[in-house]
This record gives sequence, C-alpha cells and structure tokens, in this order.
Amino acid sequence: MTPPQPQPPTRQPDQPNGLHGPARNWAMLAVSLSVFLALLDYAIANVALPDIARDLRASSSSSIWIVNAYQMASLVSLLPLAALGSRVGFARLCRAGILLFMVASLLCATATSLPVLAGARVLQGIGGACIMSVNIALVRFIYPQAEIGRGMALNGLVVALGVALGPTAAAGILTFASWPWLFWINLPLGAVALGMAFYALPNTPRAAHMPDITGSVLCVVAFGACVMGGDGLAHAQNWVSALLLLACGLMAGAWLVRREAHLAQPIMPVDLLRRPDFAVAFLTGFCGFVASNFYIVSMPFTLHDALGLSSAQTGLLITPWPIGIILSAPVIRRVADRISAGVLSSIGLGLTASGFFLLWQLPAHPALWDIAWRTALAGWGFGCFQPPNNRAMMVAAPLHRAGGASGMVQVARQAGQTVGAMGVAAFFTFWASGANRECLLVAGCVALFAALLSASRLLVGRAA
Repeated sequence: MTPPQPQPPTRQPDQPNGLHGPARNWAMLAVSLSVFLALLDYAIANVALPDIARDLRASSSSSIWIVNAYQMASLVSLLPLAALGSRVGFARLCRAGILLFMVASLLCATATSLPVLAGARVLQGIGGACIMSVNIALVRFIYPQAEIGRGMALNGLVVALGVALGPTAAAGILTFASWPWLFWINLPLGAVALGMAFYALPNTPRAAHMPDITGSVLCVVAFGACVMGGDGLAHAQNWVSALLLLACGLMAGAWLVRREAHLAQPIMPVDLLRRPDFAVAFLTGFCGFVASNFYIVSMPFTLHDALGLSSAQTGLLITPWPIGIILSAPVIRRVADRISAGVLSSIGLGLTASGFFLLWQLPAHPALWDIAWRTALAGWGFGCFQPPNNRAMMVAAPLHRAGGASGMVQVARQAGQTVGAMGVAAFFTFWASGANRECLLVAGCVALFAALLSASRLLVGRAA
C-alpha cells in the first residue's frame, strides 16, 4: 500500500506577487522594526554580561545563561511557532510576539537575581521567536520572486543595525545608568513596532491544517534537552544528568524526524532538508553562526578582563563588527539576485575567518585601531555571507513551505549562536587561563570550515 502523497494547502497561491510602491516600503518598515526590537536586546545583554554578573553576584560562566536562556527559549519554539504562523497568519503571530517581548522586557528590568533575570529572558526568547520565525516568510510575500535577494539584504542590514546599536547603546547607557535601563528602552521601541505591525504588515495565505501538537512537543523536548545537556557538560555540572538529557534530546529528535518524514506540513521540515541545496545552505548558516558567537560572547571578556578596558570602550570596540555588516549591505543588495550563494557566501565567510585569525594574533597591548579594523573586516565578510545564504534557503523551498523555510533560517542562526555560547562557556570552565584568545582561534577555524562548505555548492552545481 503506497503512503498518501503530500498535498499543498488549498488556500496558498502558486506564486508570490509581492507588494509594490508605498505598501512595500511600509511593510518592510514594520518587519524591520520588529526584527530590530528582537535583536537589539540580545546585543545589549552580551556587552553588559560582566556588569550584570558582578551586580547579581554570578560567575562569568554562569552569567552566560543570560544569553543562553534567551537563545534556548527562542530555539526550542522557533519551528512550532513557524508552523503556528502558517495557520494563524504570519502578521498576527508577529504582533503577538512584540507584545510578549515588551512584557518580558519589563520583567527583565525589575529582576533582582540571576534566576529571575534568566526566567524573564526565557519569555523574551519566546516573544523574539514569534517575530523571527516569520520575518523571512513575510519578506517573501512582500517582495516578488525576482527581488527576494533585495529583501534579504535589507533584512540583513536591519539585523546588523540591531547588533550595531546594541553595543553602542549599551556603552552610552552604562556610562550614565545601571544595566536595568538596557531593558527599559524596549517599551517605547516595542510600542512603535506594534503600531506599525498593525498598520502595515500584509495578510498572508493561511494553511488549512492545524499544527501538529505532538510534533511540537517533541521538537521542544529535542532541542531543549540537547541544549540543557550540552550546557551542563559545558559547565561541568552533574555529568550524569547532562548525558541523560542529551540522550533524551537525541531520542526525541529521532522520533520527531521519523514521525514527520511523510507529513505534508511537518514541524521539523524533513521534506526541505532532503533538498541538497537547502541542506547545504542550512549547514553553512549554522556553522557561520557558531563561529560568530564564539567571537561575540567571548570578545567582551577579552576586552574587559584580559585587556582591562572599560564597559564603554568594550561596547565601542565591538561596534565595528556590525558596522562592517552594514557597509557590505549596499553591495550585496545589488548582486544577491544575480550571483550565486556559493560564490558570495564563500568569499564572505573567508573574510570573516581572516578577521578572526587576525584578532587571535593581536599583540599583548594592541592599539584600539588594530582591534577595530580586524573586527570590521570580519563583520564585512559576515554581511556578505548572510543574505545570499538566506536567499538560497528560501528559494529552494516551495511557496507553501515558506513558513517552514523561514523557521529553519532562524534555527540555523539560533542553534549556531547557542552552540557557540556553550562552546565559550566550556572554554571558560575548563581552560580559564587564556580561554578568551583561544575562542577567537576556534571562531576562525569554524568560519573557514563554513566557507569551504559553502563553496561545495559550486562543485556540485547546485548553487542558488
């Protein structure tokens, strides 16, 4: 007996026409504001880790939970929320995410202990996942097929602006106020983003099916148990429990993949991962973000603790990373729809790896300019890598799977960032002396591997 063949939802159009004129501009502004809100606080929290750890009497390795709590909550909920967005509408889920993010920011600002702050960051992560799981899908409906690369480049520019202004805003705020004000600023920003989301986001086709509840639970268990088990190993905390959690997560993941293998709208997009062009782009994105978070999480400690710089100087010296991404955006926007991801992403990741290796080779007492230009080079390369690779994932998926593809774009980012943060925690736990510099070496090696993986698309002729 042959299994039933997957059928696309009946209410999906065959091809996206996109929006035009002012409607497109307003819609992209709404998407940009929501993405900016979700990313700004992540970047701010990274820079403030040393200050938060001191005020809450937490160790450096434990304080990374401020990052990991957000990342884990976002990661485990991305795919279920992407499926939910396909059912209720991408715009509606984005609005709900903005509102939840604002409530969680209020709880972060009033937290008085590390566990309370981490719990509030979990809620922030879920709110951020509501936004990030559907933002790429919204871009695909805002832009026509031939111009998706432009939309991806603009989205990447907004991501870079969020990361760029995070350290700068943190430096300014920490100069005059305490770290809770890093979270208070989300309330007015969120109000503006929410208003624009109600005004301008387009209505998108809604899938006829209901999300798979069992698959959603398995997805949460698989990602959550793997992350918590990996974090336990990274912090050398209760090895037996950590290994059991890892085993539980892997078994749940295997069950999930087997269950979803023949579904038309799987929570875990097994159907998309069977496509070689999609799978290579996903793995390239994952490795790229592992490398970036080895840099992003460890660099504030390198600057603050190893080089003795102030919090304000630390924030300013991380800023060239996103500035490099911003400066690459005009170039990538022009060529992302004409030159393959196998070329653009490989070159970009090669430059990122070079920047990380140069930072690893910094002298013991470097000039500030020596830090800044190396960081900018790595950031410029990273900006060249992201939009073409994201575009490759989206165009490899059929339109009725836009939600799943958008979720996987964010899973590549969030999973890579989470693994990178856990890697830094492991270095701090097991190799406290000199761990900061060695993290930069690992970042360079992983970025170089990602560049080679991206270039493999040229060899097999499957570049998007």
